[in-house]
Amino acid sequence: MGTRRKARELAMQALFFMDMQKEFSQESFGRFCANFSPKPEVRPFFLRLVNGVLGCKDELDQLVERFSENWSLGRMSCVDRNVMRIAVFELACCRDIPAKVSINEAVDIGKKFGTDESGAFINGIVDSIRAAVESGAAELPCPESAADETAEADGGEEDQDSDEY
Repeated sequence: MGTRRKARELAMQALFFMDMQKEFSQESFGRFCANFSPKPEVRPFFLRLVNGVLGCKDELDQLVERFSENWSLGRMSCVDRNVMRIAVFELACCRDIPAKVSINEAVDIGKKFGTDESGAFINGIVDSIRAAVESGAAELPCPESAADETAEADGGEEDQDSDEY
């Protein structure tokens, strides 16, 4: 398993923890990291993802909810919700990662940690967001500061988890 996959999985777990605590804060994130410290090679991308999602969570949630037919965020599983937050953040702010890679990674992580239906559910929503952005029907919520910070934090490491990259 590549370092980015490990970082994505740990980021999903951190966001899951905060979601279950109903506390998306740096303090809650710190408690998670105190118990589940990422390995040094995983840490930069892990921090890039979690801090990025925390920085624009409300906008990410609005976008996911907009493209999920008949599903509010509260009705979605906690795994699916947080996997999609990460994937949409990657689409929005990680310009060095192709959309196809972000979507495939989200689907695989959803299948691993979610239900039998998680992969198709995540794929449908995130790919709809990607298509809407490409057609100009939607905009992704990435403040310029988040894009700059995340690129520097990760050091531009290539995504080694997928042959498509």
